[in-house]
Amino acid sequence: MGKYQVKIGIIGGSGLSNPDILENSKECSIETPYGKPSDVLLEGKIKGVDCVVLARHGRKHTIMPSNVNYRANIWALREVGCTHILASTATGSLQENIHPGDLVLLDSFIDRTKMRPQTFYDGAPNSPVGICHLPMKPAFCPDTRQVVLHAAKEAGINCRETGTCVAIEGPRFSSLAESNMFRSWGAHVINMTTVPEVVLAKEAGLCYVALALVTDYDCWREATESVSVTEVMSSFKKNMKNLVQVFLNAIPLIAEKDWDETLDNLKATVQSSIMLPH
Repeated sequence: MGKYQVKIGIIGGSGLSNPDILENSKECSIETPYGKPSDVLLEGKIKGVDCVVLARHGRKHTIMPSNVNYRANIWALREVGCTHILASTATGSLQENIHPGDLVLLDSFIDRTKMRPQTFYDGAPNSPVGICHLPMKPAFCPDTRQVVLHAAKEAGINCRETGTCVAIEGPRFSSLAESNMFRSWGAHVINMTTVPEVVLAKEAGLCYVALALVTDYDCWREATESVSVTEVMSSFKKNMKNLVQVFLNAIPLIAEKDWDETLDNLKATVQSSIMLPH
């Protein structure tokens, strides 16, 4: 038994905020130095493992991507003792060989957001002291990614092992020129929420992975209609069961592993990235 007690935060995109996946769930309201999270935290157990579910956009999906309080969400999950975060995200495909319904385990990102604080170290009175120049290679926790990949294989669910995600500001979808530009950059999928969530999770010292569910081909593909909200939601609901199954399989595998070295190294990386006033 390691010195860290595993507790897994689950950040639901448009479908993983169902409280029924939790045993003995209870609501927890929490205030952070950055305000309130998107919704109450739902705490309980999944397969005997302590878990916390948070609806990224609120349980009624009322918060647009730019207005999600990412800092409060991550801070709150750390505050209640989470060591890991499993995040789901709906994405559009930027490549012909990545099809609607596919799962992609992200390993890098391209940031095209414009309006979102990406650090807890912002100089405000209640914030941590210093400036954090955090390295984002790797952006997502490699050890947790391997566990999730193993969980997918055990379940017989195909999951692309790597993927670069373009995070755009939203809430609008890309123009055709933008979509083609992102393709030319070699990106694989596109969404509106990975940044700054992944950055803040790493800065908070949490093992974070994001599993992307592909819902459409964005707008670059002439053979299909341009992306629409109706198409995205329909595809997400139809294929969500595979993503949920991967997470359900991964949770006990994460809990049985010793994370001391991984978490110690992550916290050391963050600490060494902070420049203090002098």
